[in-house]
Amino acid sequence: MGRFFEVVAEAWEGGSWGMYPIAVMLVFFLAVAIDRIAVLFFRANIDKEAFLRGLKKHIFAGDLDQAISYTAGQKPTPLTSIVKAGLLNVPKGEAEVQAAMDEASLRELPMIEKRTGYLAMIGNVATLLGLLGTIAGLIRCFAAVAGVDASEKAKVLSAGIAEAMNCTAFGLIVAIPALVAFSLLQGRTQHMVDDINETTVGVLNLIMQNREKMKLPQA
Repeated sequence: MGRFFEVVAEAWEGGSWGMYPIAVMLVFFLAVAIDRIAVLFFRANIDKEAFLRGLKKHIFAGDLDQAISYTAGQKPTPLTSIVKAGLLNVPKGEAEVQAAMDEASLRELPMIEKRTGYLAMIGNVATLLGLLGTIAGLIRCFAAVAGVDASEKAKVLSAGIAEAMNCTAFGLIVAIPALVAFSLLQGRTQHMVDDINETTVGVLNLIMQNREKMKLPQA
């Protein structure tokens, strides 16, 4: 393990200033990835089937108040917030229910979609920063070669190129996980959005089909 850290330290020193902006990209990558994983797999995630089973029981029974209470008692997620907005407007009619759910969707869905796209940008920027650091290192290397004896040129050149390539390697070490994370989290995001859209449409139809037997406040 000690040898590993020595190698990392040598590579870091060899990469010179180009390693620092790539390290900043690494910090941003970790921050965004952790935030998106927390949202997509924990805070915004809910057992859709279990939630719908409980909700249908109250709607089929015509008990709007219990349906609202049941939804409000669930973990606050975009899905439950959108459904609750629709249930609260059932007495006003189908158009109002649809409008309320659409408004809630516009408010809630960006919470699922935001920041995931930054991972792709971070991956691309890390790669370009790695190349920039390598090119700068090569320029330095060739400038140094010009001032040494012919017998030393090959040695200085090979050592300089090896050091310069550290930036490219570090850039790729950051970029590859960032792009993989982007693909996985973007897929998860799209799956959740599709699930929410499908479920809210189904709940809207369910509400309207059973509206006549619900206990609604008198106008």
